[in-house]
Amino acid sequence: MSLLRIGRGSLLLLSCLISTYVTAADSFIVGVATHSMNNVNQPLRSLELASLAGVTSVRDDGFWSTAEPAPNQLQIIPPWRAWLAKANALNQAPMVILGYGTSFNGNAKPRTPEVKIPYLKYVDYLTRQLGNPVKYYEVWNEWDIEGPTDSRLSRDYVAIVKEAAPIIRKNNPQAKVLAGAVTSTGIKGGFVDRLLTAGIMNYADGISLHPYVHCEGRDHNTPESWINWMRDLDRRFTGLAHKPVPLYLTEMSWPSHEGNCGIDTTRQAAYLARAWFLARTVPSIKGIWWYDLINDGNKRDDQEHNFGLLNVDLSPKPAYSVLKAISPYLKDFEYDASASLQSDGLYKLVFSDGRERIIVAWATGRTREDQVVSHAMNNAPLRVLDTQMASKGMVTSEQRWSCTGDRCTASVSLNEFPKIIRLSPGA
Repeated sequence: MSLLRIGRGSLLLLSCLISTYVTAADSFIVGVATHSMNNVNQPLRSLELASLAGVTSVRDDGFWSTAEPAPNQLQIIPPWRAWLAKANALNQAPMVILGYGTSFNGNAKPRTPEVKIPYLKYVDYLTRQLGNPVKYYEVWNEWDIEGPTDSRLSRDYVAIVKEAAPIIRKNNPQAKVLAGAVTSTGIKGGFVDRLLTAGIMNYADGISLHPYVHCEGRDHNTPESWINWMRDLDRRFTGLAHKPVPLYLTEMSWPSHEGNCGIDTTRQAAYLARAWFLARTVPSIKGIWWYDLINDGNKRDDQEHNFGLLNVDLSPKPAYSVLKAISPYLKDFEYDASASLQSDGLYKLVFSDGRERIIVAWATGRTREDQVVSHAMNNAPLRVLDTQMASKGMVTSEQRWSCTGDRCTASVSLNEFPKIIRLSPGA
């Protein structure tokens, strides 16, 4: 049908559909890393728990060594298809990592023709076989780890992305190609800078980072110091690329273990809430994938066993309950910098989705009393979600707004757990 013959009502409907699609496509990504694609001991039921917590993307490994256990013997194992089908059914925008070596090439990176040719064949096979359900492909994982300051290593990584990206796009035009998966050490060693200078954004849709700070020491391992680092990186990367660089934090979290660099499960939950809301203040950050969904073991003193949102038996840790409570406010709410405050350990971040307006407020260090301001609340009760009691959700407080004319204020007690306070009447 000619567009000129479409009626006004149909044009309005088309406009709404396009608007809805764009909004959904641009929603902030609430992701988690999983190990259930390759580990039968992590049941796919865990993806349902992730979905209940508001997770919109899951990330896992499409191991080259699994896809090609012997030269030229390519396969897709049933657990991969099961993981992909489950994630897709839950609208969890799967991300698959294309990486790691194989035993028959000495687990070498594809830096020479002898390794690069079979790697690209694996990329072609896997992206054709997995098809449209995959929404993101990450080219390798933590390539930088063996030489964060090695310019030859970064040069060879750009070369493999340049060759892999067209293959991925040919087989999966709907998927985004992410490059980097760079560690904190690599970020500090200039690895991302060299990728950008070499023009990697000509081939990739975004840069993926693993900017852990849990071992940075006191005053440098908090969400607030972390976001300052992210802002500095964002400015630097924009300058190097001569345009904003989409940043995908495909691994990020704080482990809740007993020992060096660890925090308890309560603080892990508080850090999760603060980090995710702070990330929404940086437009270049498109999403965070919390590492990871399930603890990898039961040893309380083992860091690698304690990154998860869930325990090994799938019981929720406090961080899971917090994510479940805050995720509706992360995806489609936009940050209002002009109405927000970040100063002297006090954070009052204002967000709106066009219908509802909220302030997310907390204080680092000591607990303190502070005021929040709104308009036209008509002395109504405060509606508050205290992430320290996340399972209660948004509740009606006994406290009321105090209004003089159109201006309304309320005094709130702030600590390290963010409080989400509704600023809009009747929402």
